[in-house]
Amino acid sequence: MQNIKLCYLYRDSGNYKTFNHVVFANSTGINIANIEVKIRQKLIDGTWFYAEQWGLPSIIDEHFSIKDPTWHEFETVELTGDTGETDISDFLNNI
Repeated sequence: MQNIKLCYLYRDSGNYKTFNHVVFANSTGINIANIEVKIRQKLIDGTWFYAEQWGLPSIIDEHFSIKDPTWHEFETVELTGDTGETDISDFLNNI
């Protein structure tokens, strides 16, 4: 069974981007399309989220200014062979 990679980014007011991803175990075998639907239902305007509220690492850099947004942007979810510690079902229940 493959694990799930959630990819997201931070885009500052100058449109500079920083990318990150988190890998989740998928012990219950949730379909990736269902995972994406559940995530998109929780996004602000179908795109943004606050990383800290979702338990994800913030990737806002040290050059943050008052003009910069404080949310992160969802990019995609994909299958991966990488190892994840937290299970995707736990993550989805907590967002």
